[in-house]
Amino acid sequence: MTVCITERCSRTLREWEEQAGMLACSPCLGQMRHWLQQIPAAMVVLRDGSMQRERTGDTGGRGGTRTAPLPCREDVLNLIGPAASATVRDPHGDQHGQRPIIDTLGSWTKLVCEERRLDGPARWTEVDLATWLIRHLGWASTRQWVTDLHRELFDMACAIRSATRTGITTKALSRPCPRCEELLLQRTDHDLYNRCTNEACEAVFTDAELNDDAIRRAAA
Repeated sequence: MTVCITERCSRTLREWEEQAGMLACSPCLGQMRHWLQQIPAAMVVLRDGSMQRERTGDTGGRGGTRTAPLPCREDVLNLIGPAASATVRDPHGDQHGQRPIIDTLGSWTKLVCEERRLDGPARWTEVDLATWLIRHLGWASTRQWVTDLHRELFDMACAIRSATRTGITTKALSRPCPRCEELLLQRTDHDLYNRCTNEACEAVFTDAELNDDAIRRAAA
């Protein structure tokens, strides 16, 4: 059996996924698609947030500050800032902060264009790059580097949620796992699957599959 190669997944690939040459499972592709689909709304919030005053160094009292606060938020500026036109070298290790969104999306767009001999989007913006990449996720799932793509999009999504003060919740489901029978099913916002957290099982189920299981149990 072949297992999904992304870092945070151990789901066994289905027969149709293997036949399609996929190395990452469809739930992981669904996660990446969701992260990219959130870019348009995120950019609106981030551009508004960049105008808020940075509070670092602000004591909130009358005694002044040791460090003058920035007239904007540094974490947000890191995300919406421009990308370097060439490879950035940091021999002294003094570079910090989140990689710009346009840099993350742009680097993967360039790779897909090179390997597939395609032209990228007409406009090089965060929204256009995200929309363009969504159309190529199926093909990307057949490449070994899809695990790096998944990790970088996950890191980018986490940085966006941190900057925009939005979160994703995970809740336990009050029904047994159809495979291992343990009460360890969980559902995370925007995930296409309900997942069993039993390390010996780690099965995933759609809502329809869980409903079918519930019907079978009620009829038994």
